[in-house]
Amino acid sequence: MSGSPRVRTIILGLVTMGILIALLAWVVLAVSADAREDARQDALAPFYQPPDPLPDGRPGDILRAEPLGVAVDGGRALRILYLSEAGDGTPRAASGMVFIPEVRGPAGGRPVISWAHGTIGLGDTCAPSRTSSPTRNLPWISQMLARGWVVTATDYAGLGTPGPSGYLISAEEGRDVINAVRAARSLPSTGAGNRWIAWGHSQGGHAALAAGSLAAGYAPDLTLEGVATAAPAAELARLFNTQWNTANAWVIGSDVAGAWPDFYPELARDDILSANGEQHWKGLFNDCLSRAVSTALIRQDVLRQDFFRMSPWQSPAWRERVRENTPRPLPASMPFFVGQSTADSVVLPETTASLINRWCATGMRITTDWIGQTPHQTTAIVVAPSAVQWMQARLANQPPPDDCGIEAPVPAASPMAG
Repeated sequence: MSGSPRVRTIILGLVTMGILIALLAWVVLAVSADAREDARQDALAPFYQPPDPLPDGRPGDILRAEPLGVAVDGGRALRILYLSEAGDGTPRAASGMVFIPEVRGPAGGRPVISWAHGTIGLGDTCAPSRTSSPTRNLPWISQMLARGWVVTATDYAGLGTPGPSGYLISAEEGRDVINAVRAARSLPSTGAGNRWIAWGHSQGGHAALAAGSLAAGYAPDLTLEGVATAAPAAELARLFNTQWNTANAWVIGSDVAGAWPDFYPELARDDILSANGEQHWKGLFNDCLSRAVSTALIRQDVLRQDFFRMSPWQSPAWRERVRENTPRPLPASMPFFVGQSTADSVVLPETTASLINRWCATGMRITTDWIGQTPHQTTAIVVAPSAVQWMQARLANQPPPDDCGIEAPVPAASPMAG
């Protein structure tokens, strides 16, 4: 009979065997995929190893270039290794990508959009130009290429290339974003001119703002027409103070804790990290984003472990460096676009509202694009069509819209004490 114990046992055994076979197949496929990726990274590694010592040259000089190996609608893509500079002027090598449109460029040279990516992890293989799908989250590139714009995208020095990472350090990131424009101009095939726009998301929003602050003094050879950001990690003190005991601290905090002491010797990790943070920051520092997020959720939300034992803002030494790397308002004449989701749980919308209020008070003209029901990771994708239209108007020398008189859909964060 179908309901007999013997039949039920047989059915249960077959189901169990099926599950085991499926799990074994999944493991085999995963191991095989990892092996293929390891082989791909091994083949790429020599490209990212710069000459030692670095050759004499100027920031933006190309050290190496090769096809990126992916199809791009409306253009072609190169992987590049170029000269950049640390904040103290020390030459560094940075890698990245350049996207070149098929359409004919204007006589004065094509505009350049310098893309600054968000947090993706600081292991070498996390660098966007080293991933197997480097354009997967950049659908707006085709819109830019169709308009005849060159797109350059730094990995940032120290990500994919030797040396420390300047994660959320303004002087480091900003120079890499600017020198990526110079690198695009160093490639004769791009036809790139000297007009450019900085465009970044999350960490990259911080980098784009840093580039905007540096541009006039550091790159007088280039003409910055505007800065566009999506969920910019700009209000660092507020973000640290609200996120220090959340899962986000395991991801962003490990990158900061790993990177900043390399540039600021007075910073001690044990001043701010919990015992668990001390034990695990190095592993997270070398993980790419998806693995780091999984670890963060387990440690914070399941095991109830905090990464920090206190907010970095509470440590005088760390507070001073947080202040130093918090972007200042751009010049009043510099057009600024900011897109922000009210559902963002990483770069909290109230911090962006606070930035807008403070910067509007300086006389800046700010264009805002508030969106809802969009997580942090996809904010740049959702606001990109508005950002591209805004960029097109800036490159056409139209006056920028000014949304400073429009109330934000969320209350601004209160001023920070100390």
